[in-house]
Amino acid sequence: MPHKPPLEPLSLTVFFPCYNEEANVERVTLAALKTCRRVAADFEVIIVNDGSRDRTGQIADRLAAEHPQVRAVHNQPNLGYGGALQRGFREARKNWVFYTDGDGQFDFEEIDLLLPVLRQHDIASAYRLNRREGLLRRFNGKVWTLLVNVLFGLGLRDIDCAFKVYPRSLFDRIAMKSTGALIDTEILARARRLGYTIGQVGVHHYPRTAGNPTGANLRVILRAFEELFTLWGRIRRGE
Repeated sequence: MPHKPPLEPLSLTVFFPCYNEEANVERVTLAALKTCRRVAADFEVIIVNDGSRDRTGQIADRLAAEHPQVRAVHNQPNLGYGGALQRGFREARKNWVFYTDGDGQFDFEEIDLLLPVLRQHDIASAYRLNRREGLLRRFNGKVWTLLVNVLFGLGLRDIDCAFKVYPRSLFDRIAMKSTGALIDTEILARARRLGYTIGQVGVHHYPRTAGNPTGANLRVILRAFEELFTLWGRIRRGE
């Protein structure tokens, strides 16, 4: 059965992966600190620098030196989105783990919408109310979510929305193998198989103001679909 830690006092890890986000990492980190100081009694903020080629790693190290609650960890070489999320979940030391992306397209203050969901559910998974991306990415997202829901019976509106809260203990119970865009699906599918309940709530999504997205790369998308059916087979076999 799932083990859910207490919400009060809130013990919270916040982390976000960054790949070439030198224009965003400081703003996002300071926003995370502001929110954590308000909502959590005990917290940490982890910057996962995933092999960035710009100044992201240097800025992350400076922020960690300036703020005791901030840690910077570095993947060398780049391990991909799934590898960056795996690193963040494994580095987490607090009872609850909240993750988002390092591009600043979400408002940390809307964690207030997720926390009440955890009173009735084991996991809080947001969906984007107004997805601020191009038509192709929105279309791909809808097709992907439909397919994942059919294969795994998750019944979720937005599988890959990077605004979720998990109990840290979940990651002691599952093996994460996905290094690409499949990581959200893998975690949610494995959690559901173990009996974890997943609650949903809508959050706002904002345009990227700096840096360049990488998730719409055709190679990334095709790899995700290939990995999806491999994962489906593994979970059916209980692996």
